[in-house]
Amino acid sequence: MARIAGVDIPDKKRGEIALTYIYGIGRSTGKKIIQKAGMSLDKKVFEWNDDETAKIRKIISDELTIEGELRSEVQMNIKRLMDIGSYRGIRHRIGLPVRGQKTKNNSRTRKGKKKTVANKKKAVK
Repeated sequence: MARIAGVDIPDKKRGEIALTYIYGIGRSTGKKIIQKAGMSLDKKVFEWNDDETAKIRKIISDELTIEGELRSEVQMNIKRLMDIGSYRGIRHRIGLPVRGQKTKNNSRTRKGKKKTVANKKKAVK
């Protein structure tokens, strides 16, 4: 198993797919990295030699923000929104959807488990 940026990437997969196991690298970025390294997209990870692995490591470390650094950057951006009190920051703070979704029926993932509210009892005459 090749180890890039502190992540074990699977041997049996094609390079562009295997690179997606690294946080911050998707399919298109993985494809660009492999093309920049001058390698075939069809090559599987176990077929890479040490030079190719080193090339990919160097490209990733020089040009991309990934893993822990990217996670902390995202968290800092969210914290900044909450600190300045923007609409998005307030939605983050109270745990509701941030990107304009309706919340009457959906958004269970964001709101959590249902909190049932009992009906008001009718007044006795």
